[in-house]
Amino acid sequence: MKRMAIAMSVLGLLWGCQRGHERASSSPPRPLLVNTATVRRVDWPKEFYATGTVQAQQAVTVSAKLMAVVEQVFVKAGDRVGAGQLLIKLDARQLEAEHRRAEAGLSEAYAALQEAEQAIGAAKAQLQLAEATFHRFQVLYDKQSVARQEYDEVRARWEAAKANYQMAVAKQQQVREKIRQAEQMVQNTAIMLTYTELRAPFDGVVTARHVDPGDLATPGRPLLTLERGGRYRLEVAVNESDLHQIRVGMPVNVDLDALGQSLRLAVGEVIPAVDPGSRSAAVRIPLPPLVGLYSGLYGRARFPLGTERVLAIPEKALEVTGQVRAVYVHEGGHARRRLVTTGRTHDGWVEVLSGIQEGEQVIAPIPTGLIDGSAVEVRR
Repeated sequence: MKRMAIAMSVLGLLWGCQRGHERASSSPPRPLLVNTATVRRVDWPKEFYATGTVQAQQAVTVSAKLMAVVEQVFVKAGDRVGAGQLLIKLDARQLEAEHRRAEAGLSEAYAALQEAEQAIGAAKAQLQLAEATFHRFQVLYDKQSVARQEYDEVRARWEAAKANYQMAVAKQQQVREKIRQAEQMVQNTAIMLTYTELRAPFDGVVTARHVDPGDLATPGRPLLTLERGGRYRLEVAVNESDLHQIRVGMPVNVDLDALGQSLRLAVGEVIPAVDPGSRSAAVRIPLPPLVGLYSGLYGRARFPLGTERVLAIPEKALEVTGQVRAVYVHEGGHARRRLVTTGRTHDGWVEVLSGIQEGEQVIAPIPTGLIDGSAVEVRR
């Protein structure tokens, strides 16, 4: 009997523990403590966006002015160069030969000029002698002291001397013209020789190299791209419908996502021409020197146009899953998940376009483990 009583006591104890566990497991879970924020309308900067690309304020494409084989390329992309630095050397052998021929032709022309001047001197002496002889014979002929034939022969020699002198003067003029042409040829070939050395027009950075030794350079073919270092601008395309709101000097917010930079700048230039294809015009915004700033970076310009009233929630109240945006609304002690459509963000707030109403309470921040229907308690 005593053993039976002990067994019954143990069974009773086990049954009591099981009932206690069942009562504990059936009790409701404790609600999550949360903070809430009121969905409300706030003053929001009114602005429109335009996207564009960072460009160097000054950039040039280095190309040849003549057709020649590339002999040497002294730089590569990324190299910094100084104004006047030699970048590319073209094969100049043919031009050098032409320059030597031009110089030889000029020397020959100068020698011919010396001969022509000597010939003029001789012809002038002959002319003076023939003229003096003719005048003497003219006096004698008038006195009938010489025969008509002798007089005619002297006159003929005088006329021939005049013709020879005129021919010598004409030859001198021809030689002078030849000298002028030879000098022009020497000058032209000297200038062409300078075209075989391509030099940097300013201090800058080589951003692209399009040629290697042995390639044929032709007029207009890009060989190098060179940018003036440290001076960049953001060029954005503004729709023609918004262009009338833009003016030089107006403030603009610039976002450079690659650098994580948001800058307050000013419009530097508005190009007064609309592209007929895109129906937009270019607006240029000078950029300050920044580490890591290069041509080609993506940029966004936000042009402020006053303020407007928009429905907004704290950014930390938004749950983002891929392309889905949702919030948790506090309703009667429970969290209700709502899908929302959002717009812009500003100073930690998110614009809400649809999904919730003004005055509702959203949970912010969203605690770990919160799901649709979770019991919540607002912290006081």
